[in-house]
Amino acid sequence: MGEKKLEVLSVLVNNNYGVLTRISSLFGRRGYNIDSLTVSNTDDPAISRITITVQGDPHEVEQIVAQTLKLEEVREINVLKPLHSVMREIVLVKVRANAQNRSQIREVAEIYKASVVDLSPTSMIIELTGKPTKINAFIRVMEEFDIVEMCRTGITAMPRNNVEEIIRG
Repeated sequence: MGEKKLEVLSVLVNNNYGVLTRISSLFGRRGYNIDSLTVSNTDDPAISRITITVQGDPHEVEQIVAQTLKLEEVREINVLKPLHSVMREIVLVKVRANAQNRSQIREVAEIYKASVVDLSPTSMIIELTGKPTKINAFIRVMEEFDIVEMCRTGITAMPRNNVEEIIRG
């Protein structure tokens, strides 16, 4: 077995009732854990894009792709590579804020090009969109300000062009 690493799969599916349940159930039955999952419409109302991140060695990822392709609704799967794809996440972070640390929090937000989207006497909510590595770094810095609550979307991604490994069902 090889080393486990994060893989991002972009799955184009027929936009049918229950397709997400069938895909997530398949992962569960096979013992694969989904790290994040996002679903969105495409330019074609009959097709949806499901972006799934999983940890696995090359053999496990190959098995995941093969099993997923067996589902009738699956049209194609792209195994996305960071250099050939655009990958983004959104995070909302609520931190404790007071008169003493509010300006420091704003400075950090400005450095990361984040936006303060809510302000109260005791907290601030900051929104950031970016690559997963940028989101991770931002969260590490925000931990110094006492994170009260956080919500992270998971990766949404698509290939830059047709250089990805495309597997059609």
